[in-house]
Amino acid sequence: MKALRLAFLALIRDAKSGELGVLALALLVAVSALTAVGFFTSRVSGAVDQQAGEVLAADLRVRSPNPIDREYFELATSRGLVTAELATFPSVVLKGDDTALTALRAVTSKYPLRGRVKVTDVPFGEAHEVDAMPGEREVWPEVRMLAQLNANVGDRITVGSAEFTITKILDYRPDQGAGFVDLAPSMLMRMEDLPATGLVQPGSRISYAALFAGDANAIKTLKQELETRRKAGERIVDLEEASPQIRSAIDRAGRFLNLSALVTILLAAIAVAIAARRYVVRHLDTAALMKSMGAPQSLVLQISVLELLMIGLLAGAIGTAIGFGAQAGIAILVKDLVRGVLPPPTLDAMWLGLMTSVLMLVGFALPPLLQLRSVPPARVLRRNLEPPPLRYITVYGMAIGALVGLLAWLLRDAKLLVYVLAATAATFAVLIAAGWLLVRVLGGLRGSVGVAWRYGMANIARRGRDSIIQIVAFGLGLMVLLLLALVRNDLMQDWRASLPADAPNHFMINIRPDQAPAIQQFMADRNVAVPQLVPMIRARLTGINKDDTANMTIKDERGRDFLDREANLTWAKDLQTDNRIVAGTWWTDATTDPQVSVEIELANSLGLKLGDELTYDVAGETVKARVTSFREVKWDSFRPNFFMVFSPGVLDAATGTLITSVHIPTGQRAILNDFIRQFPEVVAIDLEAILAQVRGVMDKATLAVQYVFGFTLLAGVTVLLAAIQSTRDERRYESAMLRTLGASRMTVLQGVAAEFTTLGLLAGTLAAFGASAAGYFLATELFNLKYTLNPLVWLVGLASGALLVGLSGTWAARSVVNHPPIATLRGG
Repeated sequence: MKALRLAFLALIRDAKSGELGVLALALLVAVSALTAVGFFTSRVSGAVDQQAGEVLAADLRVRSPNPIDREYFELATSRGLVTAELATFPSVVLKGDDTALTALRAVTSKYPLRGRVKVTDVPFGEAHEVDAMPGEREVWPEVRMLAQLNANVGDRITVGSAEFTITKILDYRPDQGAGFVDLAPSMLMRMEDLPATGLVQPGSRISYAALFAGDANAIKTLKQELETRRKAGERIVDLEEASPQIRSAIDRAGRFLNLSALVTILLAAIAVAIAARRYVVRHLDTAALMKSMGAPQSLVLQISVLELLMIGLLAGAIGTAIGFGAQAGIAILVKDLVRGVLPPPTLDAMWLGLMTSVLMLVGFALPPLLQLRSVPPARVLRRNLEPPPLRYITVYGMAIGALVGLLAWLLRDAKLLVYVLAATAATFAVLIAAGWLLVRVLGGLRGSVGVAWRYGMANIARRGRDSIIQIVAFGLGLMVLLLLALVRNDLMQDWRASLPADAPNHFMINIRPDQAPAIQQFMADRNVAVPQLVPMIRARLTGINKDDTANMTIKDERGRDFLDREANLTWAKDLQTDNRIVAGTWWTDATTDPQVSVEIELANSLGLKLGDELTYDVAGETVKARVTSFREVKWDSFRPNFFMVFSPGVLDAATGTLITSVHIPTGQRAILNDFIRQFPEVVAIDLEAILAQVRGVMDKATLAVQYVFGFTLLAGVTVLLAAIQSTRDERRYESAMLRTLGASRMTVLQGVAAEFTTLGLLAGTLAAFGASAAGYFLATELFNLKYTLNPLVWLVGLASGALLVGLSGTWAARSVVNHPPIATLRGG
């Protein structure tokens, strides 16, 4: 209790005297920046999840070959969730003598729960969104079915035992995705009209779906409950299992956001460490005085630790409040740029703010603080007495532990965490080595420059360790700012370039091999890029090595689902450009034995290893192949991609179909009508809506990163300020001595400017190198993008180093130079 009271009094005294200014500012900027990032990105992530929910038309979906248990809906309703139902089955529809196969979809009135249905009034006309579903005895077929029936809006068609009127043309439904489930065109109708058709009979090929949407926590809880209650044949699908294109875009967006947020932590940690070091130096005399008056070591340490803890809690609370207000301001600024309404922020960032404040103090301020307990009492008489240095394991161990804890909580990605820590350690090592080399080199250059530069270089060489620390702080700060200002732009542009304006917007499936030349000629005649046709067959995985998959226990849900169904297979001679080998090797022209390449995530789900033998049942024939490589697939390329790709010669004899993707410009969509009439059995799946979703994810990520940059810039400036302030007392004494010996105020100020300009030039050079290397690494290893070196990084690095560090250092030191020498020498 006594220590707490003394700590509170010390806090008030230090606050009034300005002793806590730099430390509190560094901590406040760190917390406010990080919580603003956390609050805002939680809102953006929520918006992205909502957008991804359009792929399912819900937040959670249960599929079953049997009617869904009403208990599921009761559970959802009790948790405040909205529900809808869907029944799908193939059927033949008639109009006079014309017939067509359709994938009939009977839906309840609240369908879809996420996204909007789009319809048109004329074939390939301008689509518009609707709120209501078809009315009584109304249907909305796709345009392909109209072409097959020679029908128009207003015509009546027969579905089973009932007649319906075509009132709209179905252009888009949110859950149409890019899957290959329905080879027939879809048609929407009311669920209440389904019994009138008489089509639902025992043995009918009908599938049911229950749709749920609402609060994320309620959805998570419902999924857990349904997992324990689900029956045989039922499958629970959430956003994690949505379209792979959307999932891939969301994953990249998350990595960009994490990259932007974590650099704020790194910069803030440096600022706190530098500020804490100055704080301890300023309190050495106080600690010595207390010990000389009989205070035990434990009391001296308790007072300092408690004072620091109060600073941390206060900065955490105020910084969190500032961060919350900042994210609200950001949301207002971007309200016209982000589609839809941003959901409210989660409270995770609040705890992150408090934890950040405490962990930064423990990791970066507590180690130097431990020296206060070892301050010699004789320091009150001899100011040059210093406490013994701490062990490196204490200083660096606590700092690394705090940093790892913070990054692990923020990133929640083990691979990215390892990369960030390794890159940070390497950067520090390079900067420290470069700083040491600079100090050594400058010693021999002092005699060949003018007075001001000689004084500046002498300051750098004389301080030694302090100069190295400043170079590391400036260099890392500038590197991060360059990374965000220029390299971030390049990465985002490269990401956008990976989904160009002419990206394929239609998948075409169920193509017979004999139709390939005619389809390619059809596209060429209409000035559409001739597509590459890829073979595809359906088969079931029946064995892995000597184990029958029917008897295998696969814990991963995705792996179990893959074993329970038929999958699409293909074969290829060459590796596609949007695939990358991450383990093993691709086959060559000389390969004769059956080989297969597996997508890496599926391989992990199934527990596959290189060399495993896979057995497939292909239309009753047994096919075996050895796993020789794992691939990373860019699902958001919108080209035909497969989990399993076989070597040539293994499946060539199997009867299958072809698949392709093609870009059809908006102004030429009418050619699809001709295509459907000429190739009625070929299914053309419109991907334009999914492309819009992926681009929407990119837009949200870009906006978030741009605004996060503003906060990170503030953290970088704080690092510069902390580094400059750390030598403020020493510079004041030096300035007083020089001016007493006859140096003019301008000469001293020019020397300070030369010192910081030199530090800035070196730090800027190293920062440009580091930002370029980091940009290449991030592009190739984390985002699977091509990276082009931007020469502006070097130009801006040198200029910003010299100007930002030089000017800010000179400006901050101006008050030191202007301080009356006599006041400094008298201890004022």
